[in-house]
Amino acid sequence: MTNASAASKATSQSASPIVYVVDDDESIRESLVDLFRSIQMDAVSFATTTAFLDTADLRRPGCILLDIRLPGLSGLDFQLHLERIGSRMPIVFMTGFGDIPMSVRAMKAGAVDFLTKPFRDQDILDAVGIAIEKDMARRREMAASDAVASLVDTLTPREREVMAAVVKGLMNKQIAYDLGISEITVKLHRGNVMRKMQVRSVADLVRKAEMLEGR
Repeated sequence: MTNASAASKATSQSASPIVYVVDDDESIRESLVDLFRSIQMDAVSFATTTAFLDTADLRRPGCILLDIRLPGLSGLDFQLHLERIGSRMPIVFMTGFGDIPMSVRAMKAGAVDFLTKPFRDQDILDAVGIAIEKDMARRREMAASDAVASLVDTLTPREREVMAAVVKGLMNKQIAYDLGISEITVKLHRGNVMRKMQVRSVADLVRKAEMLEGR
């Protein structure tokens, strides 16, 4: 990643949360945007999923209020499309024609909530609040994981091997045997790993290693 792109990513992720409203009903779009702005929350609306993709910054914290029935892709199909392109922004579905199969499919695919129109202002505010907090928590976890990955990048290949063995719970003597090196050398590498990973105990090292799972 270039310095410019890294700076752009950091700026987007540190921006205040935004609510993206995607609904082909203009009156609903306007009323929802007015509602969020009345509590000093940034909100932008789109009539189509295409307009949303052309303009929305998916790197910015926030959530998507998505209508089920839209021109072109349905809300449910668009949910799958967002997942395919790597977006993990939380979605709150809205519909005037919802049914149980629809809501089950949406929730199984990761939707935060499924609201049937007309809904109370407080219901939508609560759902959006939960969605944004979920997104912020995920981003905090990602930032912490990125920080750990940066520390791992400072390790030599041998130090990474020693770290993996330590995390598995192996003793120095076992590590030395498995890697074909002396126990003294293992101790030296192990000390370097603890210093570079900025930990003081094996338990701390294990916790940091667990943060990298699934990357």
